[in-house]
Amino acid sequence: MHRRRFLQGALAAPVIGTFAMEAGAQSWPSRNITMIVAFPPGGQADLAARPVAQALEKTLGKSVVVDNRSGAGGMVGNAFAARAEPDGHTLLMALSSMTFLPEAERLYDRKPSYELDQFVPIARVLADPGVLCVRADAPWKTVADLVTDAKARPGQISFSSSGNYGAAHVPFEMFQQAAGIKLLHVPYRGGGPALTAFLGKQVDITAQAPGPITPHVQSGAARLLANWGPKRTADYPSVPTFIELGYKDVEYYIWAGLFAPKGTPAPVITRLREAMRDAMANPQVTDVFVKAASPPAYMDQPEFEKFVEADAKRLIPVIRKIGRLDEK
Repeated sequence: MHRRRFLQGALAAPVIGTFAMEAGAQSWPSRNITMIVAFPPGGQADLAARPVAQALEKTLGKSVVVDNRSGAGGMVGNAFAARAEPDGHTLLMALSSMTFLPEAERLYDRKPSYELDQFVPIARVLADPGVLCVRADAPWKTVADLVTDAKARPGQISFSSSGNYGAAHVPFEMFQQAAGIKLLHVPYRGGGPALTAFLGKQVDITAQAPGPITPHVQSGAARLLANWGPKRTADYPSVPTFIELGYKDVEYYIWAGLFAPKGTPAPVITRLREAMRDAMANPQVTDVFVKAASPPAYMDQPEFEKFVEADAKRLIPVIRKIGRLDEK
């Protein structure tokens, strides 16, 4: 008799669990949602997060608060999101660097503060090739000019980045390796501060996504020498790619996408995917990106998951090749 009751309870457990999960999804969100951005305001992740957060608020009926938690090239905010309760109330708007930052930690024999498999991809928002920026008063008119000068003055031309091994550091390392030059790396806490330092003449050059730098190109304060994509962009058709300049393996995207902590209930993930699909079809969202010269690059979960895996597979060997910065 006791055995029969046990079996009845065991068989009922999965059904009860399913009902509980569905009930939880129906009541989600039960409070405000926090969208972590692992960088200060003014960069690519922040550009992606704010219009999307506003659209999600309207769809989900709860406030979506953008929380900028910067530090360590994105590691601090990414790790915070990875440790969050997987209930759908904490999300991460991440950049491409989130795929390989754990590998950078391993270079120093440190246990990474998070791993990529602690996240579930939801949707890709943007996927821009980085652009090499110089100020309007810079002496370099072409990448060839910059390379010639860098070879004559090793380690004297400085560039700002969003942090060690971050989304603006890695493409410069790829460029230096391909060109056989040595630049001076000056890391900051995010793309916004890196851009401010560049405009304030604290460094000579920088790498940015097109969105944050476009207003300064339009104002005449900066100009672009090259982009890290596979082809020229519609917004900057006169700016060549590194590939066409002869650096065939120098290709890098500063993409932004939404993730949830692993373990978030499947029905909640489904609702998030639906909400993101609506957001990325909303002209109030997409117009913000188009006007910033950062056109939307939406991918739903299945395609985005494959994209993230492929990008990590391509870039982790680059991180290993860069190696430890304290040994350079």
